[in-house]
Amino acid sequence: MNGNYTIDEIDLRILSFLIKDASQSNKEIGQLVHLTGQAVGARVRKLQELGVIEGYTLRWNPDKIGQSVHAFVTVFLKSGTAHQPFQSFVSQNDRIIEMHRVSGEGCYWMRVRVGSPADLNVFLDELLKYGNYKLSLSIGQLK
Repeated sequence: MNGNYTIDEIDLRILSFLIKDASQSNKEIGQLVHLTGQAVGARVRKLQELGVIEGYTLRWNPDKIGQSVHAFVTVFLKSGTAHQPFQSFVSQNDRIIEMHRVSGEGCYWMRVRVGSPADLNVFLDELLKYGNYKLSLSIGQLK
């Protein structure tokens, strides 16, 4: 991190506005934090250079493209040698939206999106090569 730059309250406010809606223009954010759009742009570039902002994403509606089944899967690997093959499986699998290695119950936690219960069943059968799982289905997203 650059020793000459200290992140201040305005940077944190800019970051907060970008987290809520990254499509806002620098000018729009500038009006909210009482800076010019150019000044906001400079601060955003600095936050990117410092690694505070790693990238941008968007919110989307998976139901609109046929991914209506949203599942949370805790994976229990069958052996210590299964980690690397399992991680390769995950990196090549678009159905897995998010994955975390966890402590406590299980080895990994995954968020999965598929189009149907049958698609989920196929996915779960593939998981059995690496170990066992516990499944929870989302019945509605609140936040």
